[in-house]
Amino acid sequence: MKALVAVKRVLDPYVRARVRADGSGVDLENAKMAMNPFCENALEQALRWREKGAVSEVTAASVGPPSFAETLRHALALGADRAIRVDAEAPPEPLGAAKALSALARREGAEVILMGKQAIDGDFNQTGQMTAALLGWAQATFLSAAELRDDGTALCEREVDDGILQVSVRMPCVLTADLRLNDPRYATLPNIMKAKRKPIEEVSPDELGADLSPRLRILKVEEPPARKAGVRVASAAELLDKLKNEAKVL
Repeated sequence: MKALVAVKRVLDPYVRARVRADGSGVDLENAKMAMNPFCENALEQALRWREKGAVSEVTAASVGPPSFAETLRHALALGADRAIRVDAEAPPEPLGAAKALSALARREGAEVILMGKQAIDGDFNQTGQMTAALLGWAQATFLSAAELRDDGTALCEREVDDGILQVSVRMPCVLTADLRLNDPRYATLPNIMKAKRKPIEEVSPDELGADLSPRLRILKVEEPPARKAGVRVASAAELLDKLKNEAKVL
C-alpha cells in the first residue's frame, strides 16, 4: 500500500507574524519558515505504518513555489521515500491544493492520503475534505489515533466534547492529523545530508490536469487588537464584582 503525505511550508510557529504595511497579507520576507506542525504529525504516522509493514512506500508531496523544496527535503530527511513538488507561483487555495493532490494520488496509485487537519497560516481546514470529495474516497479528520487493519479499513479516533469518537473507514481514504496523533521524530544529521542529494520530482499543474486558479480575494489582513493589561484585586468579592459588572461574564 502506498501512502501520499501532503506537507506545506509555513511561517515557523515560534516566530511572531508581521502584517505588511499595506494590509495585503503576512510579511514573509526573510522570515524563518518550517513544515506545518500538523503535517509533521501526518508524516510521522505514515512513517510508523511503513515501519510496521502496513505501508510499502511514503511519498511526500507539496504544492507551491520552488522554496517548498526545502520542506520536502526535510520530509526526506525524516524518512520519506520520495518527494514530489507540484509547481505553483504561490501556495494555492484549499480547492487548488485538493485538485493537485487528488490528481497526484491517482497518478501514484496511493491508497491513503494523510495531511494536517489545517495549515497554521490560512487555518482553512478544508483541503483534506475537498480532496476526499474529489476522489470519492472515505475520510476521517482531526485524528488523535489511527490504525490500518488487514481487512482494508482504517480504525480512527478523534476527540469530541464528550469523549473519544471511534470510526472505521474503508480504504482508500483521506486522513487528517491532529497534534495528539503522535510525537514527530527529529531528523538526524546523516539523514539531513543524505536528503540534500535525493531528487525531488517536479510536475506542473497542467500535467495533472489541475486548475489552481485563485477563487478567493483577501480584502485586508490586520493584527489582533492588543490585550489590555491585567489588574490586581484586593479580595474575592472585588473579583466577582468586576467579572459581573465590567467583564459581564457572570
